[in-house]
Amino acid sequence: MSDHQFGKVRFICGKNGGKYPYNHSLYFQGEKIRAVLDPASSRQKMLGLKDEGVDEVWLSHWHEDHIHYMNLFESSDVRISERDFPPLTDLDTFLDWYGIEDPAGRGYWKKEMVETFDFRPRKTARFFRDDELIDLGGLTVQVIPTPGHTPGHLSFYVPEEGLLFVGDYDLTSFGPWYGDVASSIEETIASISKLKAIPARRWVAAHNEGLFETPPGALWDAYENVIYERQEKLMKTLDRPKTLDEICAAWIIYGRPREPKQFFEFNEKVMIGKHLEYSLRRGDIVLKDKTYKKV
Repeated sequence: MSDHQFGKVRFICGKNGGKYPYNHSLYFQGEKIRAVLDPASSRQKMLGLKDEGVDEVWLSHWHEDHIHYMNLFESSDVRISERDFPPLTDLDTFLDWYGIEDPAGRGYWKKEMVETFDFRPRKTARFFRDDELIDLGGLTVQVIPTPGHTPGHLSFYVPEEGLLFVGDYDLTSFGPWYGDVASSIEETIASISKLKAIPARRWVAAHNEGLFETPPGALWDAYENVIYERQEKLMKTLDRPKTLDEICAAWIIYGRPREPKQFFEFNEKVMIGKHLEYSLRRGDIVLKDKTYKKV
């Protein structure tokens, strides 16, 4: 996979194929404003952009793999949804938004955030307005609110190029992520439907495949269906009343135990927790004495 230029928009391929902890970035080369979106593709490429000129750093959301090299652009304005700004202001708040409570986990992630992701608390940022149309000079970008993955997750549409940046609705076979404290399965489904309806010609996802130049209709369907497949597996797992730990032992999300345990066991638990909350809201299950039972 390589970088591509579409008019005044550059697709910047992320290191390691855009897999975590990297992503694919976009560079908007407006006549009035030059902006980089999600500056976490590679340090080398971001340093190259810095030499070209970056007036603004845009963030689709607050996650660490999207802010990776943000601090290279110390003189540039940072723009993000106001809904996703709080985690960037304080490292403890950042970990709270992930729901990391145990001291060992917090210690691990505090070290990781500082040493790997260069986390530095931010006091200020400029906030995108939902559905805002931004004139960069010979280039227009529409801000599209797509919550679910995070409360303030944003997608971006460039009408001149028919290019839609879908961020972490990344069309991977793993499926959607909605494991943060404020994530929502219902909002994820609604955002996928919104993105599917936009008449783009090119689609850019933040990870893996990254660039799609043919309509990814079947991929959208498969991506959304992962949610319902997880839900179906959960219901099958509840062949008898079970605790959260017993349900997590089935590895519905990841399919099998993975290393590092601290990372994957936590993620499995929070994702299963979201499906249990979703099932409780739908009335499919009940919770009594810390045990979940099908209705």
